[in-house]
Amino acid sequence: MTPFLMQAQEMTRAEILADDPWWLVLIKAVVILLIGPILTIFLIVWERKAVGRMQNRPGPNRVGPGGYLQSLADALKLPFKEQVIPDTADRKVYFLAPVLSAVPALVGLSAIPFGPEVSIFGERTLLQLVDLPVGVLVILACSSIGVYGIVLAGWSSGSPYPLLGGLRSAAQVISYEIAMGLSIVGVILYAQSMSTSDIVASQQSGWYFYLLLPSFVIYLISMVGETNRAPFDLPEAESELVGGFHTEYSSMKFAMFFLAEYVNMVIVSAFATTLFLGGWMFPFVGADHALNSGWLPVIWFMAKMFVLLFGFIWLRGTLPRYRYDQFMRLGWKVLVPLNLVWIVMIATIRAIRGTDEVPLGVWIAVGAVVLLVLVVIAFMVPEKQLRDADSVPVTGSDYPLPPLDLKVPETTPRQRALKAKARVSKKQPAAVSAGRENTDGDV
Repeated sequence: MTPFLMQAQEMTRAEILADDPWWLVLIKAVVILLIGPILTIFLIVWERKAVGRMQNRPGPNRVGPGGYLQSLADALKLPFKEQVIPDTADRKVYFLAPVLSAVPALVGLSAIPFGPEVSIFGERTLLQLVDLPVGVLVILACSSIGVYGIVLAGWSSGSPYPLLGGLRSAAQVISYEIAMGLSIVGVILYAQSMSTSDIVASQQSGWYFYLLLPSFVIYLISMVGETNRAPFDLPEAESELVGGFHTEYSSMKFAMFFLAEYVNMVIVSAFATTLFLGGWMFPFVGADHALNSGWLPVIWFMAKMFVLLFGFIWLRGTLPRYRYDQFMRLGWKVLVPLNLVWIVMIATIRAIRGTDEVPLGVWIAVGAVVLLVLVVIAFMVPEKQLRDADSVPVTGSDYPLPPLDLKVPETTPRQRALKAKARVSKKQPAAVSAGRENTDGDV
């Protein structure tokens, strides 16, 4: 009996999850699928209340006590609204696009560890559905595959406005997906694993949000662009009085796009908690502490995730929307190059630490070389040419200014043609036809 207990204690997380009975797996799957919609209902009313407080207005205050049932009323109203389908829409793809956006977003939480080992109805299990060796890649794929639904929604609507919104969203998500993927490379190098549970376990000695601060900052910026949230909500184009890729959608299909956006917010926040904030572990205590056992770690995980979700709301209530060229320039010319430089630095530091003992002179030499390279790069960057404030550009300006030597003609060619026609009509009176002449005296 004792060897059996010792063998059970040495089981890995994947082996414990593989030993779950079918009914326990079903319970976990249902709970994970319900986390997204339930948090969406809560986040909508929380966002409207928080932004209303920031803008000195009450927010929703009619449905339920304090207006906190407004999201539930909206969720009941949307399915009963009339469905308007354009005549030019490709109906099969038109119906498939919302599903492609919502379903992968709901599946992404399956690889997130919400807590340690617990007992559910007498069964020893973990607060996680699956523990895959490539769990990081699975979550990335689930959070980004929704772009297919966005592109197909814009194309299948048969309208130019949704098509443009879908193309802009595809370019945006792909650009910031690259920056997000590169920001995770540093975490993988430190944890030496792509399993989410191994990444959480590797943060017992220190959370990665301060050990890998550049990666954490780049991930935060990338996750806002990835989810099309303000100030990066350009595909929705609210200032253009259309809804972007879902302009032609209504009723329940529009609700699925709305659901996908908020569930993606939950996924990227839970992913950031797992990668950089220690996952379900309480700060400053070991994994075997009482605060990190039982069901308490679920509270710590949710608290960290809600802090990141409040960051989305705070950004929406404070920052103005970017221009599209500024937004794309930030992704391709700032975040991606910084990520690549940071990855090289992490690899170099880990390679140096892997040696037995590095003398102080080597560290000084490496620092001098890095400083020299930075100085050379700074001198190679061309200076911005400042325009003289007193001069007025004639051509080639960023603004549609007319040239200084512009002469406005007194008359246009059409006005000259009309005047010439009028002069001709005055000199030559119109000829009366013979039929008209014969009928004049028969009145």
